[in-house]
Amino acid sequence: MIDFSSQINGVTQIFGRRLIFKDINYSFAPGCIYGISGKNGSGKSTLSKIILGLISPTRGKVIHKSEGKEIIPEKLHDHIGFVSPYLFLYDEFTAWENILFFQKIRGIEPDIEKSKFLFEQFGIYDRRNDLLKGYSSGMKQRIKFIFALIHSPGLLLFDEPTSNLDTAGKDTVYKIIEESGRERIVIIASNESTDLGLCTKTLDVEQFKTKEN
Repeated sequence: MIDFSSQINGVTQIFGRRLIFKDINYSFAPGCIYGISGKNGSGKSTLSKIILGLISPTRGKVIHKSEGKEIIPEKLHDHIGFVSPYLFLYDEFTAWENILFFQKIRGIEPDIEKSKFLFEQFGIYDRRNDLLKGYSSGMKQRIKFIFALIHSPGLLLFDEPTSNLDTAGKDTVYKIIEESGRERIVIIASNESTDLGLCTKTLDVEQFKTKEN
């Protein structure tokens, strides 16, 4: 099991005069699948971005540790993988070039064998040399999963993971989530009952909306 932990400490987020959530305290440990639930617009994606270090909270902090040592923000991308609507891909590159490029900007040697394995697992190896702009939304979602998994991170966060996927794609994703959840932290942000049904524990954002005094 990967030695990795994540801790949300007193996180509050306010946009303008609107309170999104207040005083969230929560711990994540490997070997468990966690859910972040809440209705549309409740703040699931906002909390996900804070966990990923993409935005800073109004108050509080998220601490990630690997082998007992706190990870500095500049190195966090080496330890996390995510799938989300706000993950940017390069339409002018082929699918294969996208994955090789993302490995290079992470400073790791491209893993050709693992890339091939993941492309085959998601059923798009035969389309690896097609420009991404010719991909359907479901195929692009598969590329996002390959991007998230290619460097074997300690934390996987999936925001709306089955969006645009057909039944076969969903089955592949659910299998990967279950396998990954045995040895690393997996977080699913969703309001889909099937997605959340995979989770052992769930953080309901709606419970942290007490108005500011």
